[in-house]
Amino acid sequence: MEQLLHYVWKHKIFPLSALQTTSGQPVEVIDPGLPNINAGPDFFNAKLKIDGTLWVGNVEVHTRASDWLLHRHDRDKAYDNVILHVVGESNCDVYRTNGELIPQMVLACPETVSRRYEELRQTEIYPPCYSILASLPKLTVHSWLSALQVERFEQKARAISCRLERCNHHWEDVFFITLARNFGFGLNGDAFEAWANRLPFRAVDKHRDSLLQVEAFFLGQAGLLEEDSAGMDDYYLKLQKEFRYLQHKFGLAAPMSVEQWRFLRLRPDNFPHVRLAQLAKLYHKERALFSRVMEAETPEAVKKILSADTSVYWEEHFNFRKVSPRREKRVGDGALNLIAINTVIPFLYAYGMHKADDALCDRATRFLESLKAENNHVTRLWDGAGLPVSTAADSQALLQLQKEYCDKKDCLCCRFGYEYLKHNG
Repeated sequence: MEQLLHYVWKHKIFPLSALQTTSGQPVEVIDPGLPNINAGPDFFNAKLKIDGTLWVGNVEVHTRASDWLLHRHDRDKAYDNVILHVVGESNCDVYRTNGELIPQMVLACPETVSRRYEELRQTEIYPPCYSILASLPKLTVHSWLSALQVERFEQKARAISCRLERCNHHWEDVFFITLARNFGFGLNGDAFEAWANRLPFRAVDKHRDSLLQVEAFFLGQAGLLEEDSAGMDDYYLKLQKEFRYLQHKFGLAAPMSVEQWRFLRLRPDNFPHVRLAQLAKLYHKERALFSRVMEAETPEAVKKILSADTSVYWEEHFNFRKVSPRREKRVGDGALNLIAINTVIPFLYAYGMHKADDALCDRATRFLESLKAENNHVTRLWDGAGLPVSTAADSQALLQLQKEYCDKKDCLCCRFGYEYLKHNG
């Protein structure tokens, strides 16, 4: 399998016998090169000695030599600087575009590595590497989790950059859109992001002093004021009338369809009506939300800024038809932790990268290490497998591990997978 050959070459897991090309020339691997994740040869800037001559260039890896022709590398000048073709099976010679023969070497995967790899792929137990986790040195675990945490930061920063492009680099708007997505808490995340992308922020800003009008904008654009008014209470009618006026004044796009919102198996406190009312109150009271959050020095200060309740009406309603016992519906501490982890901290990191401000990036890491770990099926899975999950830094790293490596069965690029393959078991 080509992926396994990549792994064997990258980590120099070579047989004890001397390496040689298919024509019998001895090969010494000084540096296998840097893996290339983009188009072009598989490894850049390798250093090899072939028959005593030092070569510096690229290496291509294939399961069969004929894959060189199948992928049309013989017609692609990007592969003319390949100095060695590493294959699992040599079934033909390969050439550069000018007709020069490329040295070729058959690389056998050690039987123990192949067996352990198949164990990882075939086992029904999850995570498949569980048996070696408890025996790993703490430094190995810590370094891999730290790398995964940075990888997750960078992935989220790229998502923020994409939103910035769509919003003409208006950081306040992008922050609110990302915040709104996370108010969906998974189940309604896509719907909240779609809703926030439809908000005419400059129009809403003109009416920010009126909580009623902000609610009318928010609930109206969400499609939650489109119901038949028969049997509705006075507050609904008032909001609907206000939204119709704002629609006409600003020429607003058609509202979302109410079918985009999910209600099944939602706790009432997570109903879109309640979360939108909390966002409306937050937008109404905070004039520079992004700037204030970026200046906050502690997670507690962040949570204080983002702690929002609702207008009086929502203290005794979950939606326009469901009355509840009167109580304040404030964003809870657990929800605020999740919002800090998934909105504030990635923005600190992304904004720090944008401004080349290491202090903001360091603050993002510090915040993550000071917050409690998320409690979900992924963190419980890894905790049960023997990995301690203490802080949000741990849980975010494990979510990245699960999403980008375990779910994709990419054990060969995972440090835990590497340790498992080394284990003789």
